[in-house]
Amino acid sequence: MSTLRLEARELTKVLSSGGKPLTILDRVSLAVAAREFVAILGPSGSGKSTLLALLAGLDRPTSGSVHIDGREIQDLSEDELAILRRDHVGFVFQAFQLLNHLTALENVRLPLELRQEPSAGKQAAVLLSQVGLAERGHHYPSQLSGGEQQRVAVARAFATRPSLLLADEPTGNLDSKTGTFVLSMMSELQRQHGTTLILVTHDPAAASLADRSIYLLDGRVDREEIRRATAAESTR
Repeated sequence: MSTLRLEARELTKVLSSGGKPLTILDRVSLAVAAREFVAILGPSGSGKSTLLALLAGLDRPTSGSVHIDGREIQDLSEDELAILRRDHVGFVFQAFQLLNHLTALENVRLPLELRQEPSAGKQAAVLLSQVGLAERGHHYPSQLSGGEQQRVAVARAFATRPSLLLADEPTGNLDSKTGTFVLSMMSELQRQHGTTLILVTHDPAAASLADRSIYLLDGRVDREEIRRATAAESTR
């Protein structure tokens, strides 16, 4: 899946609230090219995180479909979805989701060990160095600042060289300066690895790093902005 393309078709998500239907997403369609960096913006309650969960197969739509390289992921079993996410999809969350009993190096090394990579330790050390934490690998999450923990989380997300990286408000728990640094670092790794990156954010400054921004409002696509040609287009 090194040339991954992702497409959502008429995605709708309806929940029950007080016995009445509540529409979270309403017929959202979008396509993301291989190696493209797309930001999804919108106010709270616009459906951003729900959309990301549907694209990852972490939730199922009420109607509509998600296709990865032409394959409809709703047709996959839970085991097949788990394998898809393990082998091809990386995640970065607002809450860092590090394992507190593991050091920074061990947190980055873990997904590589699960795939039985023979040089897991070396690869993890290289990634920690790339995010500026070469000297902090032996520290536990509780011994790291919030920005350092998120950098570890980013390194872990890129450890398996995922075709697709989904980031949900990754700077939401960080101050402005640290958040800008983390996003710049994530953008640089995305370019180096040729990863397709979808970033959910409420911050226009964060979205300015993306090739394209998609704005949601009340569960629908409100508008799009294209800032630059995607990596895939620029090589044609």
